[in-house]
Amino acid sequence: MNRTPDRAPRARLVAEPVELATLRGWLRGKKAAAAVAARAEGKRATFQYLADRASAGGNQYAVSACTLRQALDGRLPTLRTALAFTYGAGGDEKDLKNAERLWDAARRAVNGPAVRCAPPVLGRFTTQAGLVRAMNRLRAAAPYPSLRALTEQAGPGLSRSTIHRILTGRQMPTTAQLTAFATACHASEEATDTLLAGHRRILAGPQPYIFYPCAYAELAEERRQRDEAARPWLAEPELDWYQQQLRDEEEADFQRQIDEAEAHLDELQTDTWRGLDGGAVRDDPDADLAKRAQPVYDTWIGRGTTSRQPGTGQP
Repeated sequence: MNRTPDRAPRARLVAEPVELATLRGWLRGKKAAAAVAARAEGKRATFQYLADRASAGGNQYAVSACTLRQALDGRLPTLRTALAFTYGAGGDEKDLKNAERLWDAARRAVNGPAVRCAPPVLGRFTTQAGLVRAMNRLRAAAPYPSLRALTEQAGPGLSRSTIHRILTGRQMPTTAQLTAFATACHASEEATDTLLAGHRRILAGPQPYIFYPCAYAELAEERRQRDEAARPWLAEPELDWYQQQLRDEEEADFQRQIDEAEAHLDELQTDTWRGLDGGAVRDDPDADLAKRAQPVYDTWIGRGTTSRQPGTGQP
């Protein structure tokens, strides 16, 4: 009878990275070690056996047998699958750290160098719509923006469906979920603080408007203090000897006009008191007073002293 030849393994279109092959070989070695422990218990080390042992370690390692089987089919498994496979095979804390290290090396080899976008400018926002826009801008600048990669980086507290609902505005994230999302996007400390500050403003709601009646007085006082501080800078520049001489002459001429005006006012006041004391009173005191006040008026409006003209009768 002709024997059917063994089916040749399917050729891969693209050669897989060495790091991915190393991770798969390490997982196969852990499965072989689990087979020894399973035979001692009278069982077979099937994928369902590994899944049951992984589920006993908590919700973070709870995966199906099909998922564990796909971890050895040549594709890059998720970090959760690699850790669940290791824990189900009887791995300790050291084995879990080695699995995470091998998986991270395989991920970098499979995905290639991360092409980072320019850091986004999130700005200030006070609504949930603004938070959603800021989170989507942060996701666009992440090295691995897919929902699967974000879920793996964020940890068990943030599932793929939760991230999708948050990014579409159908769910308001908590502070822990927002922090995990920023960590998964490899956001900077400044971007993370901006997200958390906007999240706090949204939860606090709009602030009521408070009228402060003394605001105008305080603004006026602040402006007066600024003017006082700037006054020394507004002083006139120092004059040279010629300009100073012209300035002194102008001030002397102005002072002379003031002295003449004061002399005329004193003379008018003296004549008024003489009339009140019983002295000689002229026939028309108002006309005489107006005639005497005319030079004073001319002096104060800048015409200088009025020259004495013949026939006017000025003293």
